[in-house]
Amino acid sequence: MIAAVADLAPEVGIAAACRLLAVPRSSYYRACQPVPEPTPRPRSPRALTDSEQNRIREVLNSPRFADCTPRQIYATLLDEGMYLCHWRTFYRLLAAHDEVRERRRGPSG
Repeated sequence: MIAAVADLAPEVGIAAACRLLAVPRSSYYRACQPVPEPTPRPRSPRALTDSEQNRIREVLNSPRFADCTPRQIYATLLDEGMYLCHWRTFYRLLAAHDEVRERRRGPSG
């Protein structure tokens, strides 16, 4: 429709072409604007470094916590006086590496 308005506009004008084709003028003008390139989102200064993420993943995947959920691991570590990050961050790190799965041992041990 926008192309039809652009074809008709030199002969009857933009307002009339939009009215004839039932296209809002604002839509025509918006379609004529260049689409800006998206800028990458800056990394938060509070974000975990790669080494911190690797350390947390080592703890989460250690044999000691193989059968525990991230919330249980979080609570256990807090009881021992160790805070790595929030339990939700545990889930985010596991999801980023496709490791969110059933963590309990199956029938085979």
